[in-house]
Amino acid sequence: MTVTVDLDHRPPLSFYLSVGLVAGSIIALQIGIMRVFSVGSWAHFGSLVVSLAMFGFGLTSAVMCVGKGWFERHWEGAVKGALLAFGPLMVVCNLAAQQVPFNAIFLVSDPMQKWRLFANFVLYFLPFLAGALYLGVVFLKAQKTFNRVYFADLVGSGLCGLSVLLAMYLFRPDDLVMAPLLLWLAGGILWFVALGDRRGILAIVVVAVVSAAVHYVAPSALGIPKLAVSDYKGVSYARKFPDNQRTYERASPFGYLEVYSSSYLHFAPGLSDNAAFNLPKMPSNAYLGLYIDSEGPSGIIKDLPADETAYFRFLPMYYPYILKQKPDTFVVQFGGGISTAVALKSGSEHVTVAEGNPAVLTAFREDKGLRDFTGDVLNNPKVTVIDYDGRLYVAHTKNRYDIIDLSLADSAGLSSPGGFSIVEKYSYTREAMSAYMRALKPGGILSVTLWNKEEPPKSVLKLYATMVAAARDVAGSEGRADIAKEFYVASSYLSTATVLYKRGGFTAEDIAKLNAHTKAMSFDEIYYPGIKVDTADLPQILQDYHDQFFFSGAPPDPTGPSEKEPNDKPPPGMTPTTSDGKEEAKDAAPPVPRVPATVLGRLAWHYLLSDGWQKVADEYVFDTRVLTNHQPYFAAYIKVKDLLKFTDRLELVQDEWGYLLLWATLGIAAVFAFTLVLFPVVFGWRTIFSRYPGKLGTMIYFLCLGLGYIIVEVGMISHFILALSNATVSASVLITGMLVFSGIGSFFSERFLDRARTVMPRIFLAIFAILALYAFTIDYALDWIGTLPYALRIVLCLLLLLPPALLMGFPMPTAMTTLGRLGKDHMFLWAWGINGCFSVIGAALVPIVATSFGLPAVVLVGAVAYLVALPAFFSVLMPLQAERRLAVA
Repeated sequence: MTVTVDLDHRPPLSFYLSVGLVAGSIIALQIGIMRVFSVGSWAHFGSLVVSLAMFGFGLTSAVMCVGKGWFERHWEGAVKGALLAFGPLMVVCNLAAQQVPFNAIFLVSDPMQKWRLFANFVLYFLPFLAGALYLGVVFLKAQKTFNRVYFADLVGSGLCGLSVLLAMYLFRPDDLVMAPLLLWLAGGILWFVALGDRRGILAIVVVAVVSAAVHYVAPSALGIPKLAVSDYKGVSYARKFPDNQRTYERASPFGYLEVYSSSYLHFAPGLSDNAAFNLPKMPSNAYLGLYIDSEGPSGIIKDLPADETAYFRFLPMYYPYILKQKPDTFVVQFGGGISTAVALKSGSEHVTVAEGNPAVLTAFREDKGLRDFTGDVLNNPKVTVIDYDGRLYVAHTKNRYDIIDLSLADSAGLSSPGGFSIVEKYSYTREAMSAYMRALKPGGILSVTLWNKEEPPKSVLKLYATMVAAARDVAGSEGRADIAKEFYVASSYLSTATVLYKRGGFTAEDIAKLNAHTKAMSFDEIYYPGIKVDTADLPQILQDYHDQFFFSGAPPDPTGPSEKEPNDKPPPGMTPTTSDGKEEAKDAAPPVPRVPATVLGRLAWHYLLSDGWQKVADEYVFDTRVLTNHQPYFAAYIKVKDLLKFTDRLELVQDEWGYLLLWATLGIAAVFAFTLVLFPVVFGWRTIFSRYPGKLGTMIYFLCLGLGYIIVEVGMISHFILALSNATVSASVLITGMLVFSGIGSFFSERFLDRARTVMPRIFLAIFAILALYAFTIDYALDWIGTLPYALRIVLCLLLLLPPALLMGFPMPTAMTTLGRLGKDHMFLWAWGINGCFSVIGAALVPIVATSFGLPAVVLVGAVAYLVALPAFFSVLMPLQAERRLAVA
């Protein structure tokens, strides 16, 4: 028996709960897919697939707008069909997507990968289409009380987003789809309860049980994976070692942690090749591999016996201990613990170590295997642990240190074979470097080691520029101008680069010791006070690197020998000559090989310290801008002005796919959005839209709301990483806070409907003012919040979101309810689709604006969108032509 429910006049509570839970299951599915891609492939493709799949809302809107009459007559069947299909599609499509052999590495070189990515999009599109159909029909039937339904939609989505965060403790990434499945089941049961449909309740329970059985039983029965991990993720290599053994595993919102042991694991970051020739005994089975979301390894080094500790001298992070005896050391990021072990074995009297990932600290503190392997390093009496980001600690502590170490903080990180991902690296920013430098005692040393595996160099040039800018900031605040004596730099080609900064400057004795060590390790001296650099090489190096990418004909190789300097020996009987025609001395040592990246590094330091760097950076083929808290990215190296030049030579910059994908997503999203928005207009102009006044203004209004809301939401996620230190937690807290507070705003907006013409302009101006203020000031608050206990951090972050999110909950429901009450039914559906389509464009636009102009610019773009919506709002209020004539009469 089915009960007829009037959704426009006091529907039962179970109806609102159903809307909230089903909407929440859609958000949970988005987060779940992102986690699956983070672990199995790369999060960028999860973002792309989810963004495009969300066009299910746009397609639903377009179809319902044209076929509104049919949906009004068959709304109950449409909702029931969408509900019963949504859950199974989640499971089946996710499982099918894991069988598509998509590999991001070959996206440019292998045309099939594009079709496999498209297959992923189609598969994930289907469940979102079913979820969007459910919500679309419900919104259509309850348009006159849209405020309340939208309140249920937003609050349910927000709270369910938070529940997924908790579910990450219970489900491994390959089972996380069960979280949205359970939310869908609860929402579906409540829907059929509201309608008094007992058969519907039985049907959805049976469908849910079958879906869960398919997820858990089908993979083992068919011999297929529930989550396929790319062969090019770090953990895939470890799993292929013959003697690999997983010694630790734990899932949480802070990442899926795995630790592997194998005799094939030789992490040894930046280890000098001379170690094998000079050490009587190399440590055996010295490392475990720590993988977070399949990325890594971060090397976990065992507690070496005294007769093997000489091994540490051959690691690049040993440099500061050459000059400092019994130092008080601070390690910015614990990671796998190598820097901490080096500090302890090199004579540090005390080591303070920070780690912002609670899951890592839990593993090293609680797992017996890790404690035994590392000598229980975190419980060593000489070690003090800081359980939040090191950059925040040094910025607020009064403690001062002899050595501050930031070494390879992101495991294989910046040399990942997947390319450069658009990920915030706040530990390396100008502000962070300044904080480290100020936390040094007089004569203290900051040591920063970074992966240097790029040719041409990219990351290291950004690091060099950032550290020099930070040193100038510190020197300026202390009344000093010359910083040339404060740096020492060494590197190993295609391995690591180490920058030492000494407060007060290096002495001649210091330099002699460091140079002797560099020579003993066979590292390259990149910079030290007094080094001589021949600047005549610069134009040719810049030109060669430019021609390597923008060439006509066969590409030159800047690492190969020059035609002007042939390597061939002269014929027998002829005397070799030098380039100037003079005879070469028979007993002369062969010339040192010229490595362009090494020479460029030396030239970079010369110009960075002599104020000529900007001209060099402008002429260099890649972007080398300083990292700041507003632009904290070791990524987006392709200059925007050169993007079109690279379109026919993408194979040369495959490591930049993360950045290029953003532009591709934006382009695809724009095409899809305008197609879906214009579809109802083209097919229904004469019968539908011609009699609706204010069409253009209404389109601009909902376009601005879609762009503005998602830009602020996604942009704030990057800001909040400053305090929460983890992208997944930051996203969950932001989504929860924004949606719940906006839902509350939606609920209260109904009280102002009759005064909307006067109230809404004030709302828009208030939103603009708050967002403009947040754009430039919120980082200061978040830096302080980041030093507090984690639960308190979350609470305070939510409180920061309250003012803008509450007000941002007013514009959408006010306009939608107004359209419903004015009888603009088709425009009601069209407006919902516009909002959804341009939300996808906004999400794709955020990282492009952030990498090009900075995070404050992102929030400002969102603020401007709300300001533009202000005058467009009056188009929404225009009555139908017939009502206007009656009003005049």
